[in-house]
Amino acid sequence: MLTIEGMTPLIQVFSMPRALGFYRDVLGFEVVSDSGNGDDSSWVWLRRDNVDVMLNDQYESGHVPDTCPPERVKWHRDTCLYFGCPDVDAAYEYLQSKGVECDPPKDAPYGMKQLYLRDPDGYGICFQWRSE
Repeated sequence: MLTIEGMTPLIQVFSMPRALGFYRDVLGFEVVSDSGNGDDSSWVWLRRDNVDVMLNDQYESGHVPDTCPPERVKWHRDTCLYFGCPDVDAAYEYLQSKGVECDPPKDAPYGMKQLYLRDPDGYGICFQWRSE
């Protein structure tokens, strides 16, 4: 028998401090573990409530370009992390108060109220819950 009790996506980020500024400081995730250098770690495991996500930087220390090459992020727009969020409207108000750019939530035809935005690396983020 196969038992699965969770999932932890690993996403590549260009700047760990910038990514932590979003996932930790805006979305409220807490650092569970990192590769040993705090905000400059090359790998960080984050958790909020029962949701986990891991961040991994794209470059080894000393080999980071000044700007992120487009070929490194061209597929990020095809990736979306969906978070269960019972009060999507409150999430929208909260994110607006933090200066996060996003359109108001919408009801999808398949019965979900959804709020879409992008993280600093271009990954899609969706806060969603069943429409009432």
